[in-house]
Amino acid sequence: MTHHKNANSRIPAVAVLGLGPMGRALAAASLAAGHPTVLWNRSPDKAAPLVARGASVAATPAEAARRASVVLTCVVDYEAARAVVAGLASGSTAMVVNLSSGHAAQARDMASWAAGQGIDYLDGAIVTPAPTIGTPAASILYSGPRALYDRSAIVRESLGAGVYLGADAGTAAAYEMALLDLFTMCVGGLAHAFALAAAEGISPEAFARFARGIGHLLPDMSDRFADQLSTGSFSADVSSIASAGSAIAHVRAAASARDLDTAPLRAVQSIIDRAVAAGYGDDSYARLAQSLSSVGRTVTPIENPA
Repeated sequence: MTHHKNANSRIPAVAVLGLGPMGRALAAASLAAGHPTVLWNRSPDKAAPLVARGASVAATPAEAARRASVVLTCVVDYEAARAVVAGLASGSTAMVVNLSSGHAAQARDMASWAAGQGIDYLDGAIVTPAPTIGTPAASILYSGPRALYDRSAIVRESLGAGVYLGADAGTAAAYEMALLDLFTMCVGGLAHAFALAAAEGISPEAFARFARGIGHLLPDMSDRFADQLSTGSFSADVSSIASAGSAIAHVRAAASARDLDTAPLRAVQSIIDRAVAAGYGDDSYARLAQSLSSVGRTVTPIENPA
């Protein structure tokens, strides 16, 4: 596919397949930017507020694609995305930008499948919440053919800031999963911390005042981890893995004394204990990222985004 509908139009038509919270945000941003927007969802009633703002509804994904230049797919996972776009190869010249979640291997499989179906395919990952879509605060990562990234520019720019990560279709998903790893682990830790504080009679408001300070440590720690993992030097200038082991032992004892679930803490302590047993107790926390590998080695890194 080398041409698409509305190729001479300044405002290309957009199809949005999937109207969960993120899909609805994508459609709203498309409408706000003036794109003719056609919607499809398994439950058509979700389209009503968007139809009131000027969107139209298609009976099938294939119909939506035939009426658009760019198809944005945002469903629960890659399996669902493939099922949704399966009928697009026949009668559609639209390119597909898949913004569904999944891991890198799934993204590569999807790209390979799409190529076999004659579908122009760009993979993407939204790494900010739905309310940011269509604003400068949005952040969307893309990977796949550069020509398709460039071709979708007018539509992409209506959604928010985009970053092109390279030709490997799995790169955006790889970043997304690592970032979700960080987010979910942090949220789990935050919930556990609030539970422990409450068990000790500390009000949520009082605890939040100090919890914010812990969050402010993460940017500097991220930079330090990146530098040490890149250089292979794990000098414990701030704190060591052994000291982390001591700290978490204290927290486990405190949580146990208040009859809280210590499973998350035990999981982290087992990671620390393995690193200490391997002789890394005097190294910095960054060494844990390396020692998490089953064979204690790093993998070939994905290059920094341009």
